[in-house]
Amino acid sequence: MSDTVLDEAPVEFDPFSATYFEHPYDLYRRMRDEAPVFYSERYGFWALFRYEDVCAAHKDWKHFSSSHGVDLSSLRTDPELIRMYRSIIMMDPPEHDRLRALVSRVFTPRAVQALEPMVREVITGFLDRYDGADAFDAVADFSAPFPVEIISRMLGVPEGERQQIRLWLDASLHREPGQIDPGPEGVQAGIDSGVYFLDLVSQKRRQPADDMISRLTQVEVDRGDGVATRLDDAEIAGFASLLGGAGAETVTKLVGNAVVLFHRNPDQWRKVLDDPAKIPAAVEEILRYWPPSQYQGRFSLQDAPVGDVTVPAGYPVILVTGSATRDERFYDRPDDFEIERPPSLALGLGYGIHSCLGAALARMESRIAIEELARRWPGYHVEEDRCRRVQMSNVAGYASVPVVRD
Repeated sequence: MSDTVLDEAPVEFDPFSATYFEHPYDLYRRMRDEAPVFYSERYGFWALFRYEDVCAAHKDWKHFSSSHGVDLSSLRTDPELIRMYRSIIMMDPPEHDRLRALVSRVFTPRAVQALEPMVREVITGFLDRYDGADAFDAVADFSAPFPVEIISRMLGVPEGERQQIRLWLDASLHREPGQIDPGPEGVQAGIDSGVYFLDLVSQKRRQPADDMISRLTQVEVDRGDGVATRLDDAEIAGFASLLGGAGAETVTKLVGNAVVLFHRNPDQWRKVLDDPAKIPAAVEEILRYWPPSQYQGRFSLQDAPVGDVTVPAGYPVILVTGSATRDERFYDRPDDFEIERPPSLALGLGYGIHSCLGAALARMESRIAIEELARRWPGYHVEEDRCRRVQMSNVAGYASVPVVRD
């Protein structure tokens, strides 16, 4: 019998696998150690896994461009078609900077603070329904419907049509194992969403109201030629689709993750119950531990040195936030969930020029949601055998988290 020990197979990262959808963190550790700058022969993309490399790439838009798309499906699409989307998240400076400046006024700290009464009203409205209940689904009944209600109300989406925004987005993001592009249902959902927002923008031009889309129909932007022009319908629809999607998905996944993490870490939940002032720090730790956006897509415009590897020009590149926020080279005990962890640079809501426009709003919504859960459901447990995770291109979290009152 030979005493030769066979080497482990080379590490491989597949963002369309069951491992990625269910629990990629053990794999991420191997990637950071063995292939921190990884090329996928199967799919033809590069991926960065270490904290330092991911942060640097986020800031380096000249090498790692956003203009070709945001996930591996769009990054493989004709760039001319991508430009037709007219979405700020798929732009580089200077065009990106001019358009972002228009929308960022809505999300200043003062502006977001003024939204707190409305945000709390929406959140408590959903939780009021379960005050006398012994069980509910923390995602399907709560964290899925309330965030889209908030952002859609801000945009000017009529009541009764707001939840449809979330359903379209979920369908367009869904992937089966091995499926890179959206299926027929997802493609149709993307078309339906785009047509809906174009129609809504047209309505707001004719009958403006006190909402974000109406205000965007009236602003002007200097496009770099010294001439101020108004945004066209496609640009405004792109803004609305982006904000509606980001506003729906991120907080939905963050709050669902919070419920599971506190169930698994009752000592941390006790800290929240004893001192609600710790909730903002808890939100940051949830974002670090299980970031809703697992990776951000870029495209290499030039050869780019990353460590001792050169990422060649002309390839999709993904910046794997889900790995970077567990990097033991930067974080102490990164696999421990600890809400009193010292503050550090946050990656969970993006970094660099494409940091989340609504980050302050997302943090507020998450804080209020956890405050209200702590007040109404101080003792609970999650039926983990009935939990169901989403299978999405670059978004991670739960579709269902059944909760039972203790």
